[in-house]
Amino acid sequence: MRTLDKKLTSIQAGKYTPADFIIADAKDGDIGFGRASPVPYPDDPTRFTPRSTHLQNIRDMTKSGLVDIMLMSASTGERLSKEGLFEGSPVTPAIRLNDTTDIWSARGGRYREEPSRHHRTAVVEQAKKHADLGLYSVTFSNQRDIDAENAEAYTAFRADANKAGMRHFLEVFNPAFDIRLAGGADMGSFINDNIVRTLAGVMEVDYPKFLKLQYNGPRSMEELASYDPGHLIVGILGGAAGTARDTFELLHQAEKYGARVALFGRKIHRAESPIEIVRMMREVVAGNVTPEEAVKAYHGTLQKAQIKPARPLADDIQLTEEPLKLAA
Repeated sequence: MRTLDKKLTSIQAGKYTPADFIIADAKDGDIGFGRASPVPYPDDPTRFTPRSTHLQNIRDMTKSGLVDIMLMSASTGERLSKEGLFEGSPVTPAIRLNDTTDIWSARGGRYREEPSRHHRTAVVEQAKKHADLGLYSVTFSNQRDIDAENAEAYTAFRADANKAGMRHFLEVFNPAFDIRLAGGADMGSFINDNIVRTLAGVMEVDYPKFLKLQYNGPRSMEELASYDPGHLIVGILGGAAGTARDTFELLHQAEKYGARVALFGRKIHRAESPIEIVRMMREVVAGNVTPEEAVKAYHGTLQKAQIKPARPLADDIQLTEEPLKLAA
């Protein structure tokens, strides 16, 4: 049994401890950012390393055993699965199974200025040959016809996943523009209501194993996580790279208010030492260090390894993401 399955069993049984917290490395950026998905060269942030660098980073993180899930694009998952990377590994491979238009992030693109539309490039039956866990993404835009169409596409996906024997988890992004919420409602309330409303029509056989959503502050996280704990398992996405303090504070707050999964892309991918930042993430979740202490310890590790930090400690220990400042 892989670590993911063991931890899900504990969470579902109401026996969660911080040792059961699930961490995923989201290395599926190529299906959103394209050529700009591998890390840039240290001496020129406008030039990006080749795909081989991206693949090696996945190999290194998987072999470290520090994460529970490795999320990849279909083509990457196929290649590394054929290598045998996940054979006998405690890490569960996962594949992104749709690529909605709001993740289309080509340089110069303007796709995020419009409501997200459903779109699938990966074929579920083909992906199942290399992984039995997939990600499906939905973004609610407060526009009736578009949201209804996207919900029906999710229903069609679940039928395909069920037929192929593919488990899935559900990602819900905040919309990238003003959606004119009525009655003074906040974004967290809008997202929470739409998640529960959508999943109310989903039978157990098709239910997502957990959620991946944006952190909208402590109140919103606690509200959703307390709704049906052990069944509707809440996870957070990382968003922009941010500071090291942003990474550790997001993890700390989300877990405190009920999240049981963290799926970080750029917060790991763009770190000076991805393996060491995940190692320190584990320490934060365990309660062994505070987010501030974690930043200092991480910088100490970089110094010992003679790795130049992207920013000085005085800057890296600052919070820059607004929702995190509410409860820091």
